[in-house]
Amino acid sequence: MPSNDARILAQAAVPTAAVGAVAAVISGVVAGGKGVIGAVVAALVVILFMGIGLYVLQRTAKSLPHLFQAMGLMLYAAQILLLFVFMAAFKNTTLFHPKAFALTLVAGTLAWIAAQTRAHMKAKILYVEPESTTGGKPEKSGHSS
Repeated sequence: MPSNDARILAQAAVPTAAVGAVAAVISGVVAGGKGVIGAVVAALVVILFMGIGLYVLQRTAKSLPHLFQAMGLMLYAAQILLLFVFMAAFKNTTLFHPKAFALTLVAGTLAWIAAQTRAHMKAKILYVEPESTTGGKPEKSGHSS
């Protein structure tokens, strides 16, 4: 993963982990140990799902730039669907507190989206290739006499 992509991933994952930690503390106070487990699991799920999505989207942008927008829309729809499936699969679990899990999942997802948006806005990403400074003559384009 190029350094820009890794930087954006870190700038999105760290605030999401912080939101997960705060949610774990609040869930621990409100719901006890099962609340902590639910919040931690939710934060890990958000970081994993969104991190994989960011990686796939960056690979698509580099290899198939003409599919970038469609892939982004499909990817976010798939991520939301997978999160709903994950929530449905664990809605009646006794392993962790389901409400703490669900609220942390929503808060973590919103934190990830906000942090990723901020990271992209702050990134200095070139959208054109800079000219080479090797000193070679530029190639002529068009018809010359």
